[in-house]
Amino acid sequence: MDSSGAPFDGPSAELLLALTPGIGPRLRKTLVGHFGSAAAVMNAAASDLRAVPGIGQKLSRSIVAARQEIDVETEKRNYQQQGVKIVAESDPAYPQSLRTIEDPPGVLFVRGELVPSDGIAVAIVGTRHGTQYGLAQAERLAAGLARCGYTIVSGLARGIDAAAHRGAIKAHGRTLAVLGSGVLNVYPPEHEQLASETIAHGALISENPPRSPPLKGAFPQRNRIVTGLSLGVIVVEAPKQSGAIISATHAAEQGRHVFAVPGRVDSRTSGGCHALIRDGATLVETVDDVLEALGPLATPTPPAGDASGPPIRHPGELQLNEPEKAVLAAIDDEPIAIDSIISASGLPVQNVLSTLSVLEMRRLIRRLGGNRVMRNY
Repeated sequence: MDSSGAPFDGPSAELLLALTPGIGPRLRKTLVGHFGSAAAVMNAAASDLRAVPGIGQKLSRSIVAARQEIDVETEKRNYQQQGVKIVAESDPAYPQSLRTIEDPPGVLFVRGELVPSDGIAVAIVGTRHGTQYGLAQAERLAAGLARCGYTIVSGLARGIDAAAHRGAIKAHGRTLAVLGSGVLNVYPPEHEQLASETIAHGALISENPPRSPPLKGAFPQRNRIVTGLSLGVIVVEAPKQSGAIISATHAAEQGRHVFAVPGRVDSRTSGGCHALIRDGATLVETVDDVLEALGPLATPTPPAGDASGPPIRHPGELQLNEPEKAVLAAIDDEPIAIDSIISASGLPVQNVLSTLSVLEMRRLIRRLGGNRVMRNY
């Protein structure tokens, strides 16, 4: 119960559980799975808490103490005053893609804005000690994907991460930075200005309380959020043993596409990328390599900057011009005659025929017998 004696409700319980020392994402999942909700966890008796596998006397005491020592309503007001939003898993604003990973964060602390079009995102990660080549490739790919309408996700670290964020910002696109510290304790400190620019073009995100220090163990944990927010992850320069390779492993386990940029064969920072390519990752030279590999979206997503427009069902739609969009909009999951497409689009016959060829080449549609076509996804 809270300080007034009332039982904790859903949002307050979710925040309190996130602020309870010793309860990470896996234990949170165990607790919520056992009791059914965060509210049930935070209102449970100590003896019932101890009955949960992995929750012994120490953690049950921590949960009980949190109820008494943490004033959730005061914390909420303080965060709001400092520009921090609390996005719980039950909140409609919570990224849909994160709900699909094995151990989603119960609460996200956000500075900036999360928007529906962030569902069309690609992560770019790599070493903190990037060469000029690696930094240039990360910035180039981020800028190119941002111009195509993708949100760029990374970790605000030195090196490749920072280059990816800067590339997206320079292209006037969106970018999300997932921190291993709290969103009010930017790390590394020299990226304070980059963090401010990221907030203006997207958001800083963390599952850790806003003033959390950059603890070593938090960085591998945050990597699963970087990849969980994304359709795929591009690794640019990474040793075989590195955080970026951990991110690639998370991505593969989450069913995300793994990409890697090749480098010099005698460079240690390219060893991880070459190993990923040998193991089946898609080799990336240009933005087109990424666009061609990404398949249909699990959930249709509004296009960036135009929430009223038709939802995007495949990342390839982001490259289309207005006539191509008009022709594609006339095509559905059921076969349709080309004459009907010409009538629905209002475009000249020759324009429609040439556009259909473009859409077929981009694997967005397929031709059927009888002068008919249909969506390819």
